Amino acid sequence: MIVRMWEARAEPYGFAELITWVCDTALPEFEHDPLHLSSEVFSSTDHRLVVISKWRSGPRDLPEPPMRLVARPPHSWDFTQVDR
Repeated sequence: MIVRMWEARAEPYGFAELITWVCDTALPEFEHDPLHLSSEVFSSTDHRLVVISKWRSGPRDLPEPPMRLVARPPHSWDFTQVDR
């Protein structure tokens, strides 16, 4: 399993709209993918939004958000679970 973490810092005036865009536009684009297992969305008080998506393999990127909503381009990282 591969876990992809996507993080964006929203412009303060665009935070609610960015959350709506992620939930209603970005995530539905790949939730039907058979390699996609699940996704969770988290927000912080400093206007950051994080999406954690789990994939069997080949994680897909979220589409680029409307640039007027973000303070800087989003970043993403892939992780795999550590056996311990």
